[in-house]
Order: sequence, then structure tokens, then C-alpha cells
Amino acid sequence: MHKKRSSTPCLGICSTTFGDEVCKGCKRFAHEIVSWTKYSLEEREIINDRIEKFKIQILSDRFIVIDAELLALKLEEKAINFNHSLEPITWIFDLFRAAGSQSFDLSNYGIKSLKQFEPKTIKDEINDELLELSEAHHGRYFKKLS
Repeated sequence: MHKKRSSTPCLGICSTTFGDEVCKGCKRFAHEIVSWTKYSLEEREIINDRIEKFKIQILSDRFIVIDAELLALKLEEKAINFNHSLEPITWIFDLFRAAGSQSFDLSNYGIKSLKQFEPKTIKDEINDELLELSEAHHGRYFKKLS
């Protein structure tokens, strides 16, 4: 099943239940998760667009997708959950999330690395940067002044 731009980015590991303002899993804000089912398709797309832009910002500095069809095919073959309607470079996030610390040949997925990286830590580096961007955005636009 192909996901739409308005599909939930939920990864099933919500940290907002433990008091986080920004989910460590999907990077949505607590109020967005709570209200997701009430949002219009356009409102959901706006949230996914923000997360997509952050992923592109982080990943495009490190990687290039040379063959998006090959990448999609390989992700589907390995039953890795990704959103087809988002930019293919964002699928790299899903690939690393699924691979964990396992090493694999990026060229088999139609991806070229722009700089050296450590396979054991790249997933956490990308995830940490994405969380930092999301938390900074939340702090700038949604944090209540005390």
C-alpha cells in the first residue's frame, strides 16, 4: 500500500506519553499527535512537509539518491515501511532506521554517500539531528512563555 502525503508518520514508539513535547519516534509535536485524527488532509500534509524538509536538510548533505526506483524496490523487497509520496532522499531515513547498526552496500539501494560515515552510528546521528531540528522548531513556534 502506498502512503499518501497525509499518512501518519507514526513509528509506533511514541515518547510523548512520557512527557516529551516532541516525539522521539516520528518527530511530531505532542499536540499534533493528540489532534491527528481531527486534522484535515491539508493540516496533516503541512506536518509531514515540515518533517520531510528537516530530513532533506540532514540527508542531502550526506547522500544522493541515484536511482529512486531501485531504492523503492529494495525497500519494498525488505518490507521496510516508507512513504512513497515523500522525496526519495527521505526514504534513506527509513532504510537506516530498519537496518539498525547493520552495515550494507548503499550502491545496492541506488544511493551514493557524499562523505564517510560510521555504519554503526549513522542512524543515531541522523535521528538526533532530526530531533534537534524538531525540538528547535517547537521551541521557537510553540513553547509557551512563562
